[in-house]
Amino acid sequence: MPAGLIALAIGAFGIGLTEFVIMGLLPEVAASYGVSESAAGWLISGYALAVVVGALVLTAATTRLPRKPVLLGLLVLFIVGNALTALAPDYGTAMVGRIIAALCHGAFFGIGSVVAAGLVAPAKKAGAIAIMFTGLTAANVFGVPFGTFLGQQFGWRSTFWVISAIGVLAFIGIAALVPALADPDDSISLRRELRAFRSGQVWLSLVVTVLAFGGMFGAFTYIAYTLTEVSGFADAAVPWLLVLFGAGLVIGNAVGGRLADRAIDRTLIVFIAALVVVLALFALLAGSAVAAVVALFLMGGFGFGTVPALQSRVMHFAGGAPTLASGANIGAFNLGNALGAWAGGVGISAGLGYTSPIWIGALITGAALVVIVVAAARMRVPAADVEERMPAAAAAPR
Repeated sequence: MPAGLIALAIGAFGIGLTEFVIMGLLPEVAASYGVSESAAGWLISGYALAVVVGALVLTAATTRLPRKPVLLGLLVLFIVGNALTALAPDYGTAMVGRIIAALCHGAFFGIGSVVAAGLVAPAKKAGAIAIMFTGLTAANVFGVPFGTFLGQQFGWRSTFWVISAIGVLAFIGIAALVPALADPDDSISLRRELRAFRSGQVWLSLVVTVLAFGGMFGAFTYIAYTLTEVSGFADAAVPWLLVLFGAGLVIGNAVGGRLADRAIDRTLIVFIAALVVVLALFALLAGSAVAAVVALFLMGGFGFGTVPALQSRVMHFAGGAPTLASGANIGAFNLGNALGAWAGGVGISAGLGYTSPIWIGALITGAALVVIVVAAARMRVPAADVEERMPAAAAAPR
């Protein structure tokens, strides 16, 4: 395995921790600033929306720039944003910090996916992307539970100081382990990258990403409240329950990456359909502690098992201009996060209870299933055929 993939996974770990750890700390953050649960949830939605902007704007702005310096510059934004969040004296400043940190997210994963795919053989593209995203899943298994525990014991700000330090470590890792990359081919331009969006399948892929992740994170955003208020767990148990969710992410990501190298659309249909079933059963049985534990694990597994396939699918249909489309898909993941967090908050604010975000998530994910079935019926995707349609020089080491 190329050492560069490890470095990219380190960066993904830090960014994933920034995105997800606040979900376990939402009650503490809300109490600290004296705001409601739904208002605190906007620190998640605001982050996700900023990711969408950063994924499109920063990826487009850096299309012709060398990729390694761009990745390092993005990590500087990450460090500054998390440090500001840790220092924030009020809710507004915390939101600004979250937005600054979020701007790097989409471009990092979008550019990083192209780089990762360029470091391995053609038949292993989805697997390479899955390895990079392993950092994101590891953040959920190890980082989020530890970060939640740390925040509960020493204040939520301590967690963001640790995240800032991880950002510094990730910067060093990228600088040391990612090989010097060839400059983007002269034929690569913003106009060429935009041509990818002429494909109806690219747009369908983006819609599936938004809806599939919107459903899962609509349920997950308020999971701390569901587990404590409905399932009957103590607050102190939440960090360790998140380990199960994170374990599901790791397993789902690994399995989904391997299956996507064989059949992308089939993998997506099976995993999304299973996620709909899991969410519906979770909503029905959330009052049972045992059922909640099992559902939490399966939700992470089937939900994140779609990531390598979704990223590979949009890169495939983007043809010879995958970078901006790849970044747009990362933005779509986070647009889904924002949609899910907002929709779940609406359910809670309407007095529908702490299982309402899960029901809403099941409905949104069901819509994703309909879209991918329609997209697959229109055109079958060969097994992980990304390389044939990707510029070879775009990510080739010097």
